[in-house]
Amino acid sequence: MFNSIFDSSAAGLEITSALISAAVALALGVALAITHSKTSQTTKGMMITLAILPVLVMAVMIMINGNLGTSIAILGAFSLIRFRSIAGRAKDLLAVFAAMMIGLACGMGHVLFATGVMAIYIVATVLFAYTNILEPDRHERVLKIVIPEDLDYEDVFEDIFKKYTSRHHLVRMKTMNMGSLYKLTYEVKLRHGVKEKAFLDEIRIKNMNLKVLLSEPCCEEEI
Repeated sequence: MFNSIFDSSAAGLEITSALISAAVALALGVALAITHSKTSQTTKGMMITLAILPVLVMAVMIMINGNLGTSIAILGAFSLIRFRSIAGRAKDLLAVFAAMMIGLACGMGHVLFATGVMAIYIVATVLFAYTNILEPDRHERVLKIVIPEDLDYEDVFEDIFKKYTSRHHLVRMKTMNMGSLYKLTYEVKLRHGVKEKAFLDEIRIKNMNLKVLLSEPCCEEEI
């Protein structure tokens, strides 16, 4: 499994070995793209990228073939591509990294190794996507409250927090509108069975119906 299909004793690269590596890279890239589409929201462009990227990386590895000057030139080209790309989600970056791994392994002739690693990757991705393993606590929230400057924020919401949350912590406080308003940011953990609307309604009564935002930590927004 860890042996290369490329014959190191040969004077050059055999066309048969190169075609086998390209076919395996393309097949694994397509499998990766399908897995990514089934476990995450994606686009057709992203799927095409994941399917073809392994073949391109494999070709780059074959062209380098131990040449230091070529390696540095290609590293510079990859750096230019990196700085002209937009930031992606964690799952997208993971899939791109997996596609590059396929290309690197196939470019060195380790097709069985690439196939084995991809099988583990696909099984793990599907398992984590369709089960509650590694699922974050859905009761964790970020609470942002706007209050007038004359309201004592240290104690005014304590009774509400004791009723609706099992834990709360003030993490940030800043002024707004030339100091006439304060914006408070809390990390809270809601009790099981709590109605979020009732929680927000009681806060709105206390803060004179100014803006209130309750969101998950991954979807934090400004108000």
